[in-house]
Amino acid sequence: MKKRVLPVALVVALCGSMLSTSCIGSFALTNKLLSWNQQVGNKFVNELVFFAFWILPVYEVSALADILVLNSIEFWSGDNPVAACKTMIDGKDGRYLVECDGKGYTITSENDKSVVRLDFDREDQSWSVALPSGEKYELMTFIDENHVSMPSIDGQRSIVELSAEGLMAYKELASSNFMAAR
Repeated sequence: MKKRVLPVALVVALCGSMLSTSCIGSFALTNKLLSWNQQVGNKFVNELVFFAFWILPVYEVSALADILVLNSIEFWSGDNPVAACKTMIDGKDGRYLVECDGKGYTITSENDKSVVRLDFDREDQSWSVALPSGEKYELMTFIDENHVSMPSIDGQRSIVELSAEGLMAYKELASSNFMAAR
């Protein structure tokens, strides 16, 4: 009976140590995006940005970049490429320069020099995404202190009041448009 105590204790200790470690990565890009969203404005603006980023798959793209590229780099090199304000990322299809300038992020492909950009325009108080094709999508525009203009899946824009009622109305609109698009 006493001979079994040591092996059982070792198995329990190893199982416990496995539960307290992780090698899945820090999801730095997605966490930075979420952290940035929490600082955009009040809780209603933050929720509206969340829904806009859900409709235009910004969160999905950032999570995919974290899963496929950034977390792998972090695992193998020990360095997090998103922590720096300017870094070069080697992917299987080329190299990418990622820069932050305080207003947003620019990702430039060294292969074809295409650029994707997320920006805040202080002049018209709007957030937008610029794609390599030259298309620019406005995510959200502040109209006044209590209202913003937000996109829908159907391409229309809606005026949303920055209140619990306005947020619920936008959620319903986004959900119904999303279901209708399927």
